Amino acid sequence: MDFAKLSAERYSLRKFSDRPVEAEKLAAVLEAGRNAPTAHNLQPQRIFVLRSPEALEKADACTAAHFHPPVILVVAYDPEAAWKRETDGKNHGEIDAAIAATQMMLAAADLGLGTTYVGMFEPEKLLAAFPEMAGLCPIAMLPLGYPAEGAHPSRLHADRKPLEELVKYL
Repeated sequence: MDFAKLSAERYSLRKFSDRPVEAEKLAAVLEAGRNAPTAHNLQPQRIFVLRSPEALEKADACTAAHFHPPVILVVAYDPEAAWKRETDGKNHGEIDAAIAATQMMLAAADLGLGTTYVGMFEPEKLLAAFPEMAGLCPIAMLPLGYPAEGAHPSRLHADRKPLEELVKYL
């Protein structure tokens, strides 16, 4: 699919099939996250693949967004590994992790998979449920899988502000 078509047609999937995600497709999605550009190429993004029933159940308990996908990718960053802007110390880890999440969402769509960016979760609860994430800052949960029959974009998907409202030429 060409990029313009991909970016226009990708939507937040909220109804997943129970069909498993093939290892090679999962690997391709993760590779897109690994290849994401990061500030000073420090690559502070950390991605956790949740696919066991126990891990999925623990993650589900940390959010009000219940989509029951076969895989959840938790996207986090290591604040110590991230670049900090010299002038004010702003940590760019969250930005880097969000770029990685975006690339993974687009890669998934290109492979016929669906995702949705879930920011509605309790970080402290997630960190307590997964001690492997200690010291990291989770920014998103990405449910990942195939669309269930009848899945479709939300009615708001095509609502876009005019370009003139979003872009200013100076």
